[in-house]
Amino acid sequence: MTAIDVETPEQARELDEAQFYACLTQRNQGLIPDELQERIGRTRLLIAGCGSIGGATVQPLGRMGYRHFVLADVGTYELNNLNRQNATVDDLGRNKASVGVDLLRGINPHVDARVVPDGITAANVRALVEQADVIVDGVDVTTPSGLAAKIRLHQEACRQRKPLVTAWDMAGMLAAQCFDYRVVREIFDGQIAPGDEERLDTWEVVFRIAPRAHIPGEMYRELRRGLARPDYSVPQLTEAATQFGALAVHMVNVLVSGRPLPRTVAVDVHHVAMTRGRRLVDRLHRHLERARFLAWLPPEQAWNGFAPAPVYRARRQWALRVAGPSRERTAP
Repeated sequence: MTAIDVETPEQARELDEAQFYACLTQRNQGLIPDELQERIGRTRLLIAGCGSIGGATVQPLGRMGYRHFVLADVGTYELNNLNRQNATVDDLGRNKASVGVDLLRGINPHVDARVVPDGITAANVRALVEQADVIVDGVDVTTPSGLAAKIRLHQEACRQRKPLVTAWDMAGMLAAQCFDYRVVREIFDGQIAPGDEERLDTWEVVFRIAPRAHIPGEMYRELRRGLARPDYSVPQLTEAATQFGALAVHMVNVLVSGRPLPRTVAVDVHHVAMTRGRRLVDRLHRHLERARFLAWLPPEQAWNGFAPAPVYRARRQWALRVAGPSRERTAP
């Protein structure tokens, strides 16, 4: 269909769905093959968690031409979210998924978008994953309930063999990850053992599933200063969180096209914006701060959070055999 020039809201709203979509995606032509654009238009997306990470993907995916969405988030906007999340003062107190759907409909009034204000729960995760072709995981991990929801989402995606993209924003670093559970058979590449979400504390699990090789030195330093405080809230910056919008839209396109992706795509805007000499110092600083952080952690926490997966799982299995079933929950 030949696209036409549309210059006013009234003209846009007079178009039927096919005409509107042709105009919306007109500038994709030449870089996005027609067959891929057709697949994009049919693909069903689940965006689980619509805050810093998941929320950064909503508008780019809508602008690319995705038009079938389920947005799930139990949270509401607070003022401290506005330093990095796609919301305004007028959105404070509103459900994050509801705001995301409004943004999508502001881009494409014909979009098929549904809000799940309960977030990811044991009761709904199976149905939500069944309805999705690709999953964007933006579930927060800094609370026990959020971490449990994230693990539940990956377990169900793995069971149903659905591709999933997620990301971690850490200081200036955005580490986007693809777990294509059509071929990957263990959640988080086997970094956690069954029951770890109950046996380990929240931060031990977070360090096990996070891309530890990409944690910047400034983040290790900040965590060493903050984790001992019971009221600690991890700082997050807009230059890291918003990167996932660009990375996720391309990664989802690659999955929809049927091509493979690397496990992790990491971009540290603080690092790449340094001079060559400063980048060398920054690399050395990261190793130094990691060593300081591991030395600061109690030995058992350091082991639980940072031991290589094969060694960690072997020790876990050995401890369970020695302790017996009655001590399974407390075995180191």
